[in-house]
Amino acid sequence: MRLALGADHRGASATRQMADRLRSQGHDVTVHGNLTGETCDYPDPAFLVAHAVADGKAEMGVLLCGTGIGTSIAANKISGVRAAVVHDELTAEMSRSHNNANIVCLSADLLGQRLIEKIVDIWLSTPFLGGRHERRIEKIREIEQGRDPSRLG
Repeated sequence: MRLALGADHRGASATRQMADRLRSQGHDVTVHGNLTGETCDYPDPAFLVAHAVADGKAEMGVLLCGTGIGTSIAANKISGVRAAVVHDELTAEMSRSHNNANIVCLSADLLGQRLIEKIVDIWLSTPFLGGRHERRIEKIREIEQGRDPSRLG
């Protein structure tokens, strides 16, 4: 799978480790942003990863910052992106199966490396269920176009 990864300075170390692990699993990984650990602003890597996903250069994305919240807010400004803040295995599964999230946003400060890796594994392997959830995704697309989603019923 083609994956785009990015992080601010707080998630740099975890993202470097994640990139190596995902490559060893056979994924095509592109890392966006500066992972040296020098201070950087979370909207910068979020913008790059979100555009890679929205433009089809990556199938899915992984973002890390201190809480996961900032990267999620920034990434969700890009049309076509459904970035979810995920804290555990259940929210990883639900963000994919119900919300068809295409970017997972994680807390580098609150989650350890082992849990980050477990969450990403579950997130990548969980399929979107479709069905009634597809209608809701279509309503999100309506909102992105500036239209009232309730018009779809």
